[in-house]
Amino acid sequence: MQEHVNDFYVKQAKEQGYRSRAAFKLLEIAERDKLFRPGMIIVDLGAAPGGWSQVAAQQLDGRGKVVALDLLEMAAIPGVTFLQGDFTEAGPLQALEAVLGGAKVDLVLSDMAPNMSGVNVTDQAKSFYLAELALDFAVHHMQPEGVFLVKIFQGAGFEEYVKAARAAFKKVDMRKPKASRDRSNEVYLLGRGLKQVD
Repeated sequence: MQEHVNDFYVKQAKEQGYRSRAAFKLLEIAERDKLFRPGMIIVDLGAAPGGWSQVAAQQLDGRGKVVALDLLEMAAIPGVTFLQGDFTEAGPLQALEAVLGGAKVDLVLSDMAPNMSGVNVTDQAKSFYLAELALDFAVHHMQPEGVFLVKIFQGAGFEEYVKAARAAFKKVDMRKPKASRDRSNEVYLLGRGLKQVD
């Protein structure tokens, strides 16, 4: 708790009005990789408390669409359509598809993480299951030149996931933003340009 209170990015988030320090992870990746442009359709999976949705809405500045989904409640953000539901269930996915109205997505963001049990093997498996669902969503709902950014954890299942991403995207990079704590085994996988999907 003390580490969190004294954290540079936590303080920056409070000062700059962001809901979480995670906003700075996205801002750094977005600047380096030119993620945002006006008119985009963006889906933010695992959005609560809303740090990434805030960044996305600010970057679009009213020109485009941000749809956010999370199991937890999320206070409203101007320019963001929020859906509450469990992404592992069919209903919320259908609700998300209804909001998109058949439009293809330009950018899929996923900072999803399971409720941690403290049992490493279980948590890792749940985490990759969510990442796999996010990848599947991206493959089936993105523009051919779309971009996919997902949080994954190094450990069991990591290599298999990267391999699956490389099978789906023309270009795959890894990012470890400065706001990601050194002791955390999280990294962000960035996929660009869908390969031909059957």
